[in-house]
Amino acid sequence: MDRLLIRGGRRIEGSVQIRGAKNAALPQIAAALLGSGRLELTNVPEVTDVDTMLALMQEFGVVATRGTGRTLVLDASGARSAQAPYDMVRRMRAGILVLAPLLARFGSARVSMPGGCAIGARPIDLHLKALDALGAEVNIESGYINARVKEGGLRGGRVVLSSPSIGATETALMAATLARGETEILNAARDPEVSDLVLTLAAMGARIAGEGTHRILVQGVEALHNARHDLITDRIEAGTYAIAAAITGGHLEILGAHLEHLGSVGAILESAGVQIWPSDRGLMVVRSGPLQGIDITTEPYPGFPTDLQAQFMALMTIALGASVVRETIYESRFMHVPELNRLGANIALQGSTALVRGVEKLHGAEVMATDLRASVSLVLAALVAEGETTVHRIYHLDRGYEALDRKLVQCGADIQRVAG
Repeated sequence: MDRLLIRGGRRIEGSVQIRGAKNAALPQIAAALLGSGRLELTNVPEVTDVDTMLALMQEFGVVATRGTGRTLVLDASGARSAQAPYDMVRRMRAGILVLAPLLARFGSARVSMPGGCAIGARPIDLHLKALDALGAEVNIESGYINARVKEGGLRGGRVVLSSPSIGATETALMAATLARGETEILNAARDPEVSDLVLTLAAMGARIAGEGTHRILVQGVEALHNARHDLITDRIEAGTYAIAAAITGGHLEILGAHLEHLGSVGAILESAGVQIWPSDRGLMVVRSGPLQGIDITTEPYPGFPTDLQAQFMALMTIALGASVVRETIYESRFMHVPELNRLGANIALQGSTALVRGVEKLHGAEVMATDLRASVSLVLAALVAEGETTVHRIYHLDRGYEALDRKLVQCGADIQRVAG
């Protein structure tokens, strides 16, 4: 397995280009199954989660062709219903997103229970309840989800989500596009990636209103057609690089980023002593004074995203005073804490709350990545730690960050990727 050798103490300065959002790309790739033609996506990130999703799509007969400029063409004209095998779906939770398109188009689906990062149970019951509300019969047997619909296909209905789950909202949206009649989705997720999926489905001919709100209405159509869509840029990648500049006391222009997509993150960074404002090409981030410890609680969008919790905790390890980090989305998303403490951080856990007492310095050490966002938090801490840090199991990074080490080196970091 590759590892990173990071020698800390260098400011992150200059500019960095943000690519398309992984969490937007995955459901949109799955959505290609809803149509019988071609879906062209641009600004698709070159990350391993996308590669895994494309391999899964090939199981169903979808032909995927990569072009120049991160263009991806998906031809679903020869698609068929088939089993989504464990070996592929176990690699990432987003594999569950093929369930609704397969069911809507072909009337049946068999998909392995999903895998992905080990950050808690993340149950799929909301996905299954959404499909049940649209007339599907679903059962779980031997680790596989088996779903089918009666003759005539899915029918419109009322989907009430007990929490604004991004994945469950996307499942409901994709199933409803080909369902007979109107579907009302209540307590829907408002995240930019959900709105971006709506734009893609609309380009394919779906009739959807209310994206970006908690109530989405979908008028089912008989078929979808060819379409083209440019993916939204990755707000989590943007937030990660903003924290890289902040933790090193640097200044960085984040090209392609949008402040409004960050929700509450911008205001929280400002409260911590980081300046962030829109530029002509994206966002500017500067930190020239001391960091201040502040409290955060992860919440659904536009609240502070759970996918930036680990990165923000790394930032707070060198802030003045103490900060409290409360995780309300995933109960086990603190696996980075012991590794940050190995670097000299002072973090104490109590249930779903972490108390972070800022220290004057972090020190290089050998650390182990446990999941995608935890791994990048270790990289961020290593950027400011004295001496050399080795980050093991960085395949987690490659799942969701395109060329992270190379981009940071271009901005002044001292990082070496070591194979094997």
